[in-house]
Amino acid sequence: MNLELIILVAVAVFVISRLYAVLGQRTGAEPPRRSAATTARTVEADVEEATERPRLRPAFSGPAAAGLEDIANIDRGFDPEEFIGGARRAYEMIVSAFAEGDHAALKGLVDDDVYEAYSSAIEDREKAGAEPLRLVKLRAARIVEASSEADFARIQVSFEADLSDGEHLRSAREIWTFKRPARSKDPNWVLDEVVAAT
Repeated sequence: MNLELIILVAVAVFVISRLYAVLGQRTGAEPPRRSAATTARTVEADVEEATERPRLRPAFSGPAAAGLEDIANIDRGFDPEEFIGGARRAYEMIVSAFAEGDHAALKGLVDDDVYEAYSSAIEDREKAGAEPLRLVKLRAARIVEASSEADFARIQVSFEADLSDGEHLRSAREIWTFKRPARSKDPNWVLDEVVAAT
């Protein structure tokens, strides 16, 4: 056998053994090896934790922020934007039902006190033969106050609208208070009070 070949083989064996000694040994600083099953379980646990973690929502702002927080703490599905959309529709329906003298429609949208006041006003209007005010345009609706007291949640909404009796255009600015049982599964709110906005 060629002496040079023997020397090259010996050098190669020495270099390989030294590399293995340095690179192939565990020093204790490496993370423990995980099997595929352990890795799969860890991924599943991470997904479950992310699913269970509550979604963060932005904090409420404005004059009604504290009351809206109280309502949202009781009703996790409460959304002020959805509420104000529903309040706008309720305003249009109630003003229309009042103008048409539709007692049945009003009954399901307002509480007993408001219903009695509206029914009386409809009867007086009909006796006088006066034209009702009809909604021309709802210009603005915004939440101005909110609270959750005892068993009820209440939200005050400022409405600005143009109304007409067929001849004259009138601007209306009112604050409507909507209420519903705080822990009710029924998402519908009823009109509890109407006052003129200052």
